[in-house]
Amino acid sequence: MSSDLVWFLTRKFNSFVVDTVPEGPVFSKEPGNLLNIHSHKYSELANSKTIRVTDTPSGIQIITRKSSASPHSVKSARHVTSIRSRSGPRRAAGVAAQKAKAGYRPDLRRAAVARVSALLAAQKEKKPLLEKKPRGKKAIKSS
Repeated sequence: MSSDLVWFLTRKFNSFVVDTVPEGPVFSKEPGNLLNIHSHKYSELANSKTIRVTDTPSGIQIITRKSSASPHSVKSARHVTSIRSRSGPRRAAGVAAQKAKAGYRPDLRRAAVARVSALLAAQKEKKPLLEKKPRGKKAIKSS
């Protein structure tokens, strides 16, 4: 089946669609949807070539699907590239953009790099907040 026909059949009746706001964009909870926007371009169900960015305990994984494989096929139909959590954002962005540079869905390059960068930023440890020192009249009263 063509990707246009699959999108036409699943766009209205899809369990991943989140329609909470009557106006504005319609969101999607698909696992391979990079921007979580319900559209044909980002849908993993409708496209044969997709890029999925996932966060695992060992690091970030970028999963691409072979175009000839079915969406329900086994592990051999997917190519997994792992990025260690401490490898740095430039390395992760390079790995995320590598497939797009090779011609595998170059329109998803920016979204894939943004998703990898957001996952790396979420993994960073937050700096502890410093105590606020009293200033002005409060500093004079406390001393």
